[in-house]
Amino acid sequence: MNDDSIMKKLLNTLPQQGIVTWMGIRAARRSPIQPVAKVALKSGIGLVGDHYSGTPASKRQVTLIQHEHLEAIVSLLGKEIVSPADLRRNIVVKGINLLALKDKKFRIGEALLEMTGLCHPCSRMEENLGPGGYNAVR
Repeated sequence: MNDDSIMKKLLNTLPQQGIVTWMGIRAARRSPIQPVAKVALKSGIGLVGDHYSGTPASKRQVTLIQHEHLEAIVSLLGKEIVSPADLRRNIVVKGINLLALKDKKFRIGEALLEMTGLCHPCSRMEENLGPGGYNAVR
């Protein structure tokens, strides 16, 4: 086995299964994210009720973040807690490395998703989390 096939095998081995710990949507740009217990997803459209839903100019239909990263952000900011809503992501998952899903299809409940790219933090992190928020999330 050559080095390329070993690396390919490693990249495609993902026995972990994550769990969803939080979900939220926002109806309009810059509006607060509202936590939800469940949400509908339409193929090619996104999360029903979210402001990105059906936006033709946006490649982004659903945004995710790892629960484990919340703990790192809390530590970097010296806070007791950071709300997932402050991070402006739709879904928080625990127990799986989201970067390992890059360019892969995966399921959350009945929905089939595909990770097409990273969602980098924006300047809103300074507004929501205070000084250093952007770099803590980065």
